Amino acid sequence: MTQAMTTPEHFRLETTGRIVRVSLDRPERKNPLTFESYASLRDWFRALPYADDVDVVVFGSNGGNFCSGGDVHDIIGPLVGRDMNGLLAFTRMTGDLVKAMLACGKPIIAAVDGICVGAGAIVAMASDLRLGTPDAKTAFLFTRVGLAGCDMGACAMLPRIIGQGRAAELLYTGRVMTADEAAAWGFFNRLVAPEALDAEATALAERIAGGPTFAHMMTKTQLNQEWSMSLEQAIESEAQAQAICMRTQDFARAYHAFVAKGKPVFEGD
Repeated sequence: MTQAMTTPEHFRLETTGRIVRVSLDRPERKNPLTFESYASLRDWFRALPYADDVDVVVFGSNGGNFCSGGDVHDIIGPLVGRDMNGLLAFTRMTGDLVKAMLACGKPIIAAVDGICVGAGAIVAMASDLRLGTPDAKTAFLFTRVGLAGCDMGACAMLPRIIGQGRAAELLYTGRVMTADEAAAWGFFNRLVAPEALDAEATALAERIAGGPTFAHMMTKTQLNQEWSMSLEQAIESEAQAQAICMRTQDFARAYHAFVAKGKPVFEGD
């Protein structure tokens, strides 16, 4: 199945080789999410495990901003009038986007510039790696609109990235996490200049795509599944995952390249 050539209606896709760059496409509004873009992104990530033409995803910024969260007029306004069943259908849909990102089998790199708030901060959080610029402003804004900070997995995932106390402060107050804080706390892997963000994200994606991509899928799976495992279960699960990887041709390619004093060329099988 091919995925890279899909033409979505509610977000942008740009393909370079086996790397796909995803970005929201309303730069004049700092790229808010709508009901339609939520659902479209969810469905795209759900199909990604079956895409044999994609190795790495870069979720990028557009027009100097990453995402301003749920659109006030297109989402928040209509939600005020929904009944409980309608509200739960929406909150489950947004959570399903995070689930789809975690289960897609492909490493995701968030390239964050400018505004990254609300659901946009969640998308960055749910990515595997995050690059930011000094202009990046990340905030989990939910309390500012009268909601709890426990949105789309934030209370489970954010403490694992930046620590319980720091996550609690951001989720209770809704304040902006500066780029320097985000880098120091481990939310961003590193900061780069705004004009270098796309190139740095692409270079990182190319480095990952040049590795053993089947094994990368295993790594992503284990990183997510081991949250709920005991140490003994995790060690056993990794033993099984590694044994499976040892049956791949990429494992054999690496061995033969080492013997020949060369560099392996991985093919993902």
